[in-house]
Amino acid sequence: MITYKHSLLFILVVFFQNCNGQKTAKQEIHNKDFNWTITIPENFENLSSADWTKMQNKGTDAIEKTFEGKVINQSKTIFVFKSDQLNYFESNYQPYDPSVDGDYLESCKAVNEILYETFKAQMPGVKIDTTRTVEQIDNLEFQTLTMKVEYPNKMVLTLLMFSRLFDKREFTVNIMFVDKLKGQKMLDSWRQSKFIK
Repeated sequence: MITYKHSLLFILVVFFQNCNGQKTAKQEIHNKDFNWTITIPENFENLSSADWTKMQNKGTDAIEKTFEGKVINQSKTIFVFKSDQLNYFESNYQPYDPSVDGDYLESCKAVNEILYETFKAQMPGVKIDTTRTVEQIDNLEFQTLTMKVEYPNKMVLTLLMFSRLFDKREFTVNIMFVDKLKGQKMLDSWRQSKFIK
């Protein structure tokens, strides 16, 4: 049995999506669990939980095929929005207890490696470049993975995963895009979001 971060599922499932949502004007979302407020850019569609579950199942299958193990998903989705194909904005959290689950930074490193290996195995022929950094969002430190996936047709998919612990919960924001302008809008929205302390 294998336990993987929900973020892996998010990043993989967008390749297998075919769902419709409701387009939105720019809207503010407040999550009371993390005292977090973010403004979603306009013209992003809110995905239903039923559509998101279907997509997650496809991502789970890709990981299980690559690593020949069972994926356990304990995450809770905060939101999932998309704009056109392959431009996604998602946030989630899941339990994480360092005394049980191990060192958090080591876990982040392992997840990055699993993500890289899954892409490599499931998408032969792509070029993958990854970078790990730390970024401050509203004076809070987030472990950040940047991954650029270049397809043989020269299309570039950029993935950004921001994660940190809040007590015994891991909070994650994922941004995935092929359209640089939409990617920048999502990134600006995330960087301008606020956590009330």
